[in-house]
Parts: sequence; C-alpha cells; structure tokens
Amino acid sequence: MPTFDDALRACPLIAILRGVRPDEVLEIGAALVDAGFTIIEVPMNSPEPLRSIRLLQDRFGRKALIGAGTVLSEAAVAQVADAGGRLIVMPHGDVAVIRAARAAGLDCTPGVATPTEGFAALAAGATALKLFPAEQLGTAALKAWRSVFPAGTRFLPVGGITPETMAPYRAAGAAGFGLGSALYRAGQPAAEVAQAARRFVGALAGMPGA
Repeated sequence: MPTFDDALRACPLIAILRGVRPDEVLEIGAALVDAGFTIIEVPMNSPEPLRSIRLLQDRFGRKALIGAGTVLSEAAVAQVADAGGRLIVMPHGDVAVIRAARAAGLDCTPGVATPTEGFAALAAGATALKLFPAEQLGTAALKAWRSVFPAGTRFLPVGGITPETMAPYRAAGAAGFGLGSALYRAGQPAAEVAQAARRFVGALAGMPGA
C-alpha cells in the first residue's frame, strides 16, 4: 500500500468525492485511478461514507491512499480507521483530532488559515497542511508562510482549485492540491469525472515540481 509520501509524489492531486454514494463509488474510483490519481477522500458528510471508504480500500488500496474528509471528531477518526481508511482530512485544525489520527497510525492533513493554526497542527503531528479556503488565502499567503515554516512542510491548497488556477500555487511552492467540485460533483457520471481527472493531470504536467 502506498504511503502518503509515495502517493503525493506519484500524483499530488487529492480527489474529494463529496456526496458520492456507495453504489457508484467504485466506478468513480476506477475513473480516478485510471487517470493516475493516488489519493482519494470521501467526506464524512456524504451518504454512507464509511461504506464507500471500505469499498474503495478493498478495491484500490494497493494502488491509492484512501481516506476521509470533513473529519470533525476523535470518534470519527476511529470510525474511519475501522473502515480501513488511512488518511484523515479536516476542514479545521483541532489538535485533538490530529493527535487521535496519528495515534491510530493514520496520516492527517488538517485545514489551516493562519500561521498560528499551521504551527499548532504541525506540533500535533500533521502530515501536511491543507490551506483552506485557498481562494481566500491566495498565493501571496503561501509564499509568506513558506518563508517561516520548517523546510519540507507540505502545503496543499484546497478550495476553488481548477486546472487553470494550479500553476500559480505550484510556482509558489504548493506540494499538491485538494480538488472538489471542479473534479467531482454529487451524481456526476464516471465518464465526466474521468474527463475532468485527465484535465487536471494534464495541467499538472510540466509545472515546476511536477
């Protein structure tokens, strides 16, 4: 099974499948994996998210890192771990949730919007930092943060990312991206997801650090 580092190096794009249903998740997952994606998250406010995580892990766990998004509590961390998930993604920087994820052996990318939150998240064991919402923070914030955070800190902009907006963030030092509605919307056919996935992978090619 790929580690977080391996998966991010292979394809620094995290698919956020908010609203995906268990009966369609394997077809959507296959479209993403075939396009080259190696990290997939199912937000916890999706229908039966734990079932979808288990299905994805059983089918694609040897090729991709499967986890949960919108994880808000320590109890939810335990549920994701029981379902076979290996990654916890959060919209916030609750250090208790980060510590619970790391104690369970899971990677964790908490959402942060200030340096104070970012440093606290790293001290709690965060694997990488999710810059959220990216469209509010912008590339200027990313450049400034990189000048003061420890070398090697991975920043992952999330929120409003499209194939056209990745390049400035990548040039500013983004290690990867979380992709939401520009990649997948609830009910979207797998064929359309495959097209969007290929656009993202194609846009990434040739960028600095690709």
